[in-house]
Amino acid sequence: MSAPVRGRSTRVRPANRRPKSAEYRARRRTILRRRLVALLTVLSVVALAYCVFFTPLLGVTQVDVRGNAALTEDEVRAVADIEPGSPLIRLDLQEIHDRVAGIPRVAAVEVERQLPGTVRLLITERIPVGSVKLPDGFHLVDSTGKDYAVLPAAAPGVPELVLTLPSSSDPATRAVVGVMNELPEKLRPDVVSVAATTGADVKLTLTGDRVVKWGSAENTPRKAAVLLVLLTRQGLVFDVSSPDLATVS
Repeated sequence: MSAPVRGRSTRVRPANRRPKSAEYRARRRTILRRRLVALLTVLSVVALAYCVFFTPLLGVTQVDVRGNAALTEDEVRAVADIEPGSPLIRLDLQEIHDRVAGIPRVAAVEVERQLPGTVRLLITERIPVGSVKLPDGFHLVDSTGKDYAVLPAAAPGVPELVLTLPSSSDPATRAVVGVMNELPEKLRPDVVSVAATTGADVKLTLTGDRVVKWGSAENTPRKAAVLLVLLTRQGLVFDVSSPDLATVS
């Protein structure tokens, strides 16, 4: 009887185990390829988001100012304070709006992003209904009664408003502005000045030294219609404070 041989082992392959097929390997490669594509896609999105939000790739290259007249583009840009290269998508448009809207001459402003790197500021400037002569110059007043600018000389074509202290909270200012806002275009060229000390004693001075006692700003369209008829008559003082009892003298 011979002794068993030591140091050798024999592996027996299970009967149900087969070499990996070509189909399995192909499927495996497809799965790996899909995972790689998904990973690259995620990395690309992350990289793009980083570039858009944190780099000058889509940064501000231009601040386009539109609608300004008295204001210069540089004045508006300086107040807007938009840093060149700032990521466009991260700009706080409301903050920019509020800064530009704080310019006294600005009545309204719209702020828009325009790819790839433009911020557009659409400005609406205030339009004067008159100017008030004060010791420091001629104060322009708009349709809301706001005193928004001071000029060294009277603005051409702008009637004088004779007021003690122009302000949107002042009854006399509100009355004068209310009358001016509703005057028909046919009358406006004849208006030289408008005065008031309270909200009920508005008085217009027209060309030819003609004076119109207007009273309050109430019923301005009716008073204007009556005045247009009265102006066809000879006279220097026209009282339309009570339009149903208007007089000429």
